[in-house]
Amino acid sequence: MAAAAPPFPALAAAALLLVVLLCLSGGGGVCNAQTPVFACDASNATVAAYGFCNRSATAAARAADLVSRLTLAEKVGFLVDKQAALPRLGIPAYEWWSEALHGVSYVGPGTRFSPLVPGATSFPQPILTAASFNVTLFRAIGEVVSNEARAMHNVGLAGLTFWSPNINIFRDPRWGRGQETPGEDPLLTSKYAVGYVTGLQDAGAGAGGDALKVAACCKHYTAYDVDNWKGVERYTFNAVVSQQDLDDTFQPPFKSCVIDGNVASVMCSYNQVNGTPTCADKDLLSGVIRGDWKLNGYISSDCDSVDVLYNNQHYTKTPEDAAAISIKAGLDLNCGSFLAQHTVAAVQAGKLSESDVDRAITNNFITLMRLGFFDGDPRKLPFGSLGPSDVCTSSNQELARETARQGIVLLKNNGALPLSTKSIKSMAVIGPNANASFTMIGNYEGTPCKYTTPLQGLGANVATVYQPGCTNVGCSGNSLQLDAATKAAASADVTVLVVGADQSIERESFDRTSLLLPGQQPQLVSAVANASTGPCILVIMSGGPFDISFAKSSDKIAAILWVGYPGEAGGAAIADVLFGYHNPSGRLPVTWYPESFTKIPMTDMRMRPDASTGYPGRTYRFYTGDTVYAFGDGLSYTSFAHHLASAPPAHVALQLAEGHACLTEKCVSVEAEGGHCESLAFDVHLRVRNAGDVGGAHTVFLFSSPPAVHNAPAKHLLGFEKVALAPGQAGVVAFKVDVCRDLSVVDELGNRKVALGSHTLHVGDLKHTINLRV
Repeated sequence: MAAAAPPFPALAAAALLLVVLLCLSGGGGVCNAQTPVFACDASNATVAAYGFCNRSATAAARAADLVSRLTLAEKVGFLVDKQAALPRLGIPAYEWWSEALHGVSYVGPGTRFSPLVPGATSFPQPILTAASFNVTLFRAIGEVVSNEARAMHNVGLAGLTFWSPNINIFRDPRWGRGQETPGEDPLLTSKYAVGYVTGLQDAGAGAGGDALKVAACCKHYTAYDVDNWKGVERYTFNAVVSQQDLDDTFQPPFKSCVIDGNVASVMCSYNQVNGTPTCADKDLLSGVIRGDWKLNGYISSDCDSVDVLYNNQHYTKTPEDAAAISIKAGLDLNCGSFLAQHTVAAVQAGKLSESDVDRAITNNFITLMRLGFFDGDPRKLPFGSLGPSDVCTSSNQELARETARQGIVLLKNNGALPLSTKSIKSMAVIGPNANASFTMIGNYEGTPCKYTTPLQGLGANVATVYQPGCTNVGCSGNSLQLDAATKAAASADVTVLVVGADQSIERESFDRTSLLLPGQQPQLVSAVANASTGPCILVIMSGGPFDISFAKSSDKIAAILWVGYPGEAGGAAIADVLFGYHNPSGRLPVTWYPESFTKIPMTDMRMRPDASTGYPGRTYRFYTGDTVYAFGDGLSYTSFAHHLASAPPAHVALQLAEGHACLTEKCVSVEAEGGHCESLAFDVHLRVRNAGDVGGAHTVFLFSSPPAVHNAPAKHLLGFEKVALAPGQAGVVAFKVDVCRDLSVVDELGNRKVALGSHTLHVGDLKHTINLRV
């Protein structure tokens, strides 16, 4: 993108006061230019009299009034992210593009840091946050991020529209952007989306039912998970997806985000789906998002994706055709300048009507009205008192540390953990990520409040000796420093190896081709483990999974942890877990595959296995091959026992309407909607007991294995709850299972059906079978 324009100047507090003082003192060009400071300035009688400034009117009525006052040339300026000021109507400039994937980010031009606000709380990447399986935490993070975003907005450093979260399914372990997502499971991803979006957007009970604190955006819609794999780029990739896989795997998080999260925006992706660019697909945009799901907000393109569908995909013959087809499909906002350049010509050529443009900008204006953009002085509005002192607070930073602690996954432990500061006099801290700082915050980052590296976190507990082992995570042969690393390990009471990846290995526009640790990292790990005289602890810092079979099976490696990209406090959180100040409770949100999986083309979008060709399928729901670690794996320093406290019925009859075909014919399934679904639910109550001598949190997973019809998944997650228990303490976890919602599957045509026959519910080794019949 080109150099950023100044962010939305609806300035409050110090920045607004400075503008006012300049005006009062003669102000020079500041006031002579008559650029509005904020929209609907009550001190300007002309502006205040406009219908779109009438706060007692509905947002729709206000937007209609504003649209009626615009020329076509002015209207198209509101179709793009960088909107120039319109002084004649008292409207300031606005930049739509801000990011908040795991904290306020400087990636979008709508947000920046300055001496006034030099940094913001940087939480772990979503893949690690999701590993906490804590829905309360998802929302709490969103609330903190929106507080900091509003605080920055009030001093002119941020916008109000944040294009986060990324809720694509982490379908393939090589995907460079998997780190940005909540993982491979549609239910977990849906719950993350709803929690985080609600935390970002909820303006509170006193703000009005439709008001927004900030506007979130669920992206990238849809079936987007190939960036650049062996030369296949996202800009030209055509995702060939069956209707069954689309509705069963890729769409559910977006559906939940819109319907349950009431998200203000959905962003269409670069790729095509079955031959049509998503930003030009009327069925996907107008049909599904706005029609079926009733989006209350606007649809944005990914940045320059309208340009991409014309110049890279050659989907239309002319740029005017590209503008027309995307707007008519339901696109409201173009990240980029394409629609500003070509929409007028499209209207003049009769390819597009001006009413189509009106519809699009109306959706955009209504969103800004819900945010208070057209409500005058922001100091007099909700959240107007937030400022720099509300960013990087001690409680916000502690939440970042707690999130990392809850997400860290203990994958192996032969009894070496937790470590004791009383018995350890020296620790060797080794590896290319052992003193990582910037690496810990991943991509779509902002400037963090501060860093605590692994070396710093561990060193705060015991005396440490540090050796990088490799100069970087690429760990090429000439960067390997084995002698110093092995010498340090041989002389220490315990060794902690911190290896893995960074953005040079996995990132946007860069997918992996291997699942092995990069370069000579396996040799470093093995050499250091063999040289260690005390326990050797392996810590993997990465977004995506690795094949670490050699370490899993090695007697020389006492314990393994996966720590994702753990955010600004990652080093402190790692130390908290290793020394037992926090009992690990994270669980893997993705399957860890063996290196042999890389024989499967990343571009094969099929979720389900095909035994005739040896295709193994993808994700825990369908994959039939060997795993290194499975979805949901994770250990604790204690043990938990499950007991079925309240068993659901063994047989459930669906009362079909008179004349239903399945009353006389043999059916394998019935529709998951209709009268037979009403009040068809049961409770599952599980008694969970901490059977060990250490307090800790435990995630209870309720899975179902449906009958083998419609190529149903081998098992799928129905629900999860996290419970904290003291040693010996027991608690009850309750799940309400709605038969038509939870025990249904998607058939080959994309229709949701209730499979008839035996459904096995399982929690760990505990199983219970329910027979559904008519």
